[in-house]
Amino acid sequence: MSTMAMPQATASEAAVRYLITNYSPKGNKVGWLMMASILVEAWDLYSIAFVLIFIKEQYNPDPLMLGLAAAGTQGGALIGALLGGWLSDKIGRRVMFLVTMVLFIVLALAQAFVPSVGWLVVIRFLLGIPLGSDISTGYTYIMESMAKGEREVMGNRWQFMFAVGEVLTIGVIVIFLLVDMNHEMLWRVTLGLGAVPALIILIMRHDVPETAVWLVQKGRYREAKQVAREMFNDNLDMLPDRDVVVPKTSTRAFLADLKKDPIRWRATLYGWIACFAQASEFSTFAFYLPVLFVMVGVSSVLGINLVTMALFSFAALSGWVGPLLTPKIGHRGISIAGFSIVLVSLLVAAFALYTDNKMLLPFAAAGMLWGHYWDASNCMTIPTMVARPQYRGTASGFAYMFVKLPSFLAIFLFPTVFAAIGQANATLMVAIFPLIGLLAAIFILPEVYGYEND
Repeated sequence: MSTMAMPQATASEAAVRYLITNYSPKGNKVGWLMMASILVEAWDLYSIAFVLIFIKEQYNPDPLMLGLAAAGTQGGALIGALLGGWLSDKIGRRVMFLVTMVLFIVLALAQAFVPSVGWLVVIRFLLGIPLGSDISTGYTYIMESMAKGEREVMGNRWQFMFAVGEVLTIGVIVIFLLVDMNHEMLWRVTLGLGAVPALIILIMRHDVPETAVWLVQKGRYREAKQVAREMFNDNLDMLPDRDVVVPKTSTRAFLADLKKDPIRWRATLYGWIACFAQASEFSTFAFYLPVLFVMVGVSSVLGINLVTMALFSFAALSGWVGPLLTPKIGHRGISIAGFSIVLVSLLVAAFALYTDNKMLLPFAAAGMLWGHYWDASNCMTIPTMVARPQYRGTASGFAYMFVKLPSFLAIFLFPTVFAAIGQANATLMVAIFPLIGLLAAIFILPEVYGYEND
């Protein structure tokens, strides 16, 4: 490759500024393709919640192993988020999202053939690594392939995709129950089926190019121009027609760079808090809704699956409406509304459990899910969007770490809390998380809709 010393930093900066504010007719298609991988993650992360009862029936593991089987993917995703975001900045967005899908296909199939719960824990932990990596890489790609406004609406749709994935998962399990499938076959097939959408996404992603922004940052101008012609019908005339050598950026400078801009720093800090709060509220109360319904006798196993499917269908509507409202009420508006709704709903759910009001509990759960799919919608979008391009993968992965850490701990430990203090007290305790998120949205988050890096 022919290279020369970088002739003019201003040309590179101008190209990056142009690319991150431009609009591509193909941008929405690319955005949906990145969002589609969330279906895969939703299938794997939450299908386990509906088949744990059958795994327990077959192997009768102790609570610790059963909790690890449920939370193992979240633990692996914690590592994958940090590693994947860093690698995305180092070796490129395209390489990472192709590698993660290949790994997921292999590991999703492997978990269907495990001989014991111990092996299931190991496989699910390894499976979480590409899942965590893919989310951080996908967000980075969206923020570099779509224009301001458009990219934020698309990024905020991740909760809608989660809800769709959950509804599909429950629907398949309901069908398996209706045809009276053998319980061991049911949980193995359910977990292994995650490889199918992953394969489809891998095929569809194969021809997606590297982002022009990343190529410019790496001095690969010839490839950047080619991608810009394909994506934006623009030759990037501000750049020379030869590659250049650019100084390497230190990932360790990521946090220091954030603190140089008060708006960027406050927005990112809010994103981390919101990621932690929304993940905690969901992974405690919402993740264990099927178990909670069984414990309080809401319905039969099949009935509970149907009720849960209806709840997540309602949540999917919320996940679609929230991003559409964001341009009208801003990131602060959607966050404040979402956390407020969750807080009130959890208080109502705790009241229903204290008073043994079984009819009220599903309605409180519906309200909680509606609000959750609003307050969680932008917690990944904001930190990724406001980050400088050279740190964007790292920023996305770092934010996702604040999703996966509480998710792992909550899914692993919350059944023990349930048993120790009771369902009503545990639900009341969970209300502290939306309260934290609400206070952060009011007092920390600046309005950053349409934000541009300087």
